[in-house]
Amino acid sequence: LIDQVVSNLPYRLTGAQQRSVQEIKADMAEPSAMMRLLQGDVGSGKTVVALFAMLIAVENGSQAAILAPTEILARQHFKSLSEMAEALDINIAVLTGRDKGKARDAILSDLASGEIDILIGTHALFQKDVIYHDLAMAVIDEQHRFGVEQRMSLSAKGREGRSMDILAMTATPIPRTLTMTVYGDMDVSRLDEKPPGRTPVDTRV
Repeated sequence: LIDQVVSNLPYRLTGAQQRSVQEIKADMAEPSAMMRLLQGDVGSGKTVVALFAMLIAVENGSQAAILAPTEILARQHFKSLSEMAEALDINIAVLTGRDKGKARDAILSDLASGEIDILIGTHALFQKDVIYHDLAMAVIDEQHRFGVEQRMSLSAKGREGRSMDILAMTATPIPRTLTMTVYGDMDVSRLDEKPPGRTPVDTRV
């Protein structure tokens, strides 16, 4: 699946993206769960790396989810990931607090039956009535925007008795995250290259 996406991308992956994908692949092949931080500035290409990580889970017959802090970001991810994975025979869906009634029920039904391969959403992803068929991998975007208990609530949605692979993404690691990397609780992949042609980020105070 990754090869199919790469062949359809209108650009070449940077060396940092390729290196990060290999590190994630190696982690996910291990019997122990992945706990990795993907750190990169805005525009460094974290989203496509996250897609590849989720596709590894999907290729192996499981589901993946991406947790975003806001509905706007969740829907942006849905649009960009759907476009990148357009040529693939996989089902990507989005679930936020705005989804109600029959539309929400349909998503939950497809999720529980395994029809949905990748679910993108907000805090709605780890509510009590959200049941996954076989969630094996979770991406947490803007990791600093979620508390420990919220991240654990999503991890608990995996299959009983099996620990879930976690990929946290951020441009600004918080002190607790940095401490976890120092003590070996979390591995780090760094996107230290920008894809060519990106408009420079303009930060103002």
